[in-house]
Formats: sequence, structure tokens, C-alpha cells
Amino acid sequence: MTAGRSSATIRSAVAADVPSLPRVETSSGTRSRTIGLHSIADDLPPDQGRLLEHVDAGTAWVAEIADVIVGYAIASVVDGAGHLDQVSVVPEAERRGIGSALIDIVVDWSRRSGHEHITLTTFVDVPWNGPFYESLGFRYLEEASFGPELREIRAYERACGLDVVARAAMWRHIDGGRGAD
Repeated sequence: MTAGRSSATIRSAVAADVPSLPRVETSSGTRSRTIGLHSIADDLPPDQGRLLEHVDAGTAWVAEIADVIVGYAIASVVDGAGHLDQVSVVPEAERRGIGSALIDIVVDWSRRSGHEHITLTTFVDVPWNGPFYESLGFRYLEEASFGPELREIRAYERACGLDVVARAAMWRHIDGGRGAD
């Protein structure tokens, strides 16, 4: 699959990709400094063992330009729905549709896995977070509607100090899943 406005190729991640993913995450996080979220920019990327688990499960994808990994996404199942755990794109490759293409592949994985929804957690007012996901059809999910696993994710995020600005869960119906978009 090739992203729309770029020459990026999106593919399933393999074990050899794992050492490159923390670099992508760290580079992507630097954008948070521009809006004063220094603690987010300084947050450690997922450890390589966790990333390798996603590769082995078939829930990790990378975006490449000229054989260089410029983005990645990982997913899981949370409360019986697909869940976007992480999507990151290096700053020099932003605004080319790569993040959207990675999210599309996670939505497709969720659909093929038989899920009728996909969820994620994100910052509400950060332009490349909440508003971006809204433009892709995601809607905010009221906390009263959270399943136990999503509640656990949000509690963990709060315990880690991620709620330095408003943070929320979002969801989207998946076209072609058991429900309707």
C-alpha cells in the first residue's frame, strides 16, 4: 500500500524493523515541545520487547520512504474492539498522509479481525491528535461507556502523568465490520 501524497510504502513490520521504531517515536515526540508538552516529548518509547510482541502478533506496521522507516503504528484488542495503541511519524515526513495511511491499515486490520469498532486515547486539543482523529471519523467516547480494559488504559495514562492537558478516548464504527460506519 502506498500513502496518497507521498512515496511512502506501508507494510507489516518485521523483527528487523524493531530497532528503528524507538528513533521514530522519539523524533515524533519532539513536536510536542512546540506546544509546551516537554514531559510528553521526553517520554520513553515502547521497549523493544513490547514492539517485538506486536510484530509477532501481526499488529505492527511501518511506513518507509527510500528504505528508511519514517513512521509506524501498533494496535491491539481492547474490550473486544480494535485499538490504536500508537501511531508516530518523524517530523520531516509529516503532512504527507503517512499518519492517515497507517491509521487506515489499523482500521483495515480491525475490520478483517471482525471488530465493529476501533478505539484510541489521545490529547483532546493537540491539533495532530483529537482534531486529526475527528477528521478521520473518530468521535469522543464518554467515560461512562468505557469497558474495563479502556478504563485500565486511562487509569494507567493518568498514573504516568499523561493528563497534563485534556486527554480522552475516541472510537469509530468500522465500515464492513459487524456494525455499520
